[in-house]
Amino acid sequence: MKTRILIALFCMLALYANAQQSVTKVTHSKAVKTDVVTTGDVTIRKPDYICISTDGGKDQLIMDDTKFTMIMKGKKHVTDSKTNALFADFHNVLKAVINSQPIPTAGGIQVTATGSEQTVTIIPSGKKRQMFTSFVLTIDSKTMAMKRLRMNGRSESYTEYTFK
Repeated sequence: MKTRILIALFCMLALYANAQQSVTKVTHSKAVKTDVVTTGDVTIRKPDYICISTDGGKDQLIMDDTKFTMIMKGKKHVTDSKTNALFADFHNVLKAVINSQPIPTAGGIQVTATGSEQTVTIIPSGKKRQMFTSFVLTIDSKTMAMKRLRMNGRSESYTEYTFK
């Protein structure tokens, strides 16, 4: 009984300690006529943890410190920003956004400002074949809140998350 109360209390406190918002995910493939649209939620914890979960938890994108885990269509892909340059830049950008710090502009990171938004484009250096060719993150300049994340794949495919 005491264990149940402690678990319930911990879960309630965890919800209040985390920033959570809803997300819509659009998956586009050149080979498929109709885009796949799912919804879910985003959990953000400082200093550098993000979990984007859609389709009832079947699809997830998790950044836990330097480790990135992506579960798509039941397949698990894991990489680490210590060994993957594209994800190293992505990690640095996301960490800056989570902690309301200036966006770094080193490596393959390009930042452009338009009105009240910043668009951060991350393009990998080198010609290493990767699942994604680039990331484009749109951020509200005033609140440093993520508005959209587009992960461009090969052959004009992409996955785009819109945060609410």
